[in-house]
Amino acid sequence: MASWHQRSRGLLSEINVVPFIDVMLVLLVIFMITTPLLTQGVKIELPHTDSKALPPQHKEPLIVTVDAQGNFYLNIAAKPNQPVTPQMLSHLVEIQLGASDAARPVLVRGDKNANYGKVMEAMVLLQKAGAASVGLITDPEKNTR
Repeated sequence: MASWHQRSRGLLSEINVVPFIDVMLVLLVIFMITTPLLTQGVKIELPHTDSKALPPQHKEPLIVTVDAQGNFYLNIAAKPNQPVTPQMLSHLVEIQLGASDAARPVLVRGDKNANYGKVMEAMVLLQKAGAASVGLITDPEKNTR
């Protein structure tokens, strides 16, 4: 009689979702911790100007940053948060523009307290490396009206 009673109940087919919730919470915590670490670049204070935004491009631009001390940084370098020498900057940009596309956007982010000569030196190095045109990055003007 016991065997007949076990057959009539059938199989229990419920999904236990508690492990899935645990995994999702762990992933959420991991993403919350790692997201702030993903921001690249050197902290600089850009000058404020009243200028139009560039149209979106499909290619990632080459961005050279000049900090207040006059150090150069390149966003495509092996370590973008470490300064590069002018010779290394010129060499890396030349390789990138020669290998991929000479029409790739090339931009300079200069700290508003950076020496004007250092910003110009960066622009000249970029042009000698093959950049067709070099743009400057600024922050939009803050309206106080």
